[in-house]
Amino acid sequence: MTAPMAAADELERTVKEYNFRGVMIRGLTQDRFLDQPEFAPIFERAEKLAVPIYLHPGLPPKGIADIYYSGLPNHSGMAEALACYGWGWHSETALHVLRLLYSGIFDRYPKLKLVIGHMGEMLPMMMARSERAFKPGNGGANQRTLADTFHQQVHITTSGFFTQPPLRIALDTFGIDNIMFSIDYPFSTNEMGIEFLNAIELSDEHVAKIAHGNADKLLKLRI
Repeated sequence: MTAPMAAADELERTVKEYNFRGVMIRGLTQDRFLDQPEFAPIFERAEKLAVPIYLHPGLPPKGIADIYYSGLPNHSGMAEALACYGWGWHSETALHVLRLLYSGIFDRYPKLKLVIGHMGEMLPMMMARSERAFKPGNGGANQRTLADTFHQQVHITTSGFFTQPPLRIALDTFGIDNIMFSIDYPFSTNEMGIEFLNAIELSDEHVAKIAHGNADKLLKLRI
């Protein structure tokens, strides 16, 4: 990622030679979000190859960690929980996606597909409020509404969020066609995931979409 053109070339190589179905990018690169111009080759290539980008959380930059996650009792253990799996990972990834929206990345690459985990990284809960804040014409480069953009280009995974209330709000905001089942080991277990999947109170058709159908379509797993 520190050499975006080389990263784009490597993405194309793995897709064409090894049948990779997408690419995962882990958080910030040298403290920079992906809306910065130097990362354009990666978006261009992913769109051209018709493969999704999975935006995974990463460790917070040192400056952020020093301000937000230091000075706590039992500092090392509590700081890790706050900075990563307990809160920080999810809020930073949500911020990352909103920056991509605001900077017009989705409109520049309208066939690009983005995947985020953890039942939408807080975005379903914030959808209506963020929708008002980032209306087209409010100063950003986005030409479409947040909801339209997310429905057309952003897919979410369950990854470790295995209770029904987060699923319900994800269904109400992202919709049944944009949600994919995943586990998030070692932060959750396979058994937890199966229990959650079996407890979903939807039609068999809709459960099948979450369990595999949506992933089959997005990743072209079944011809």
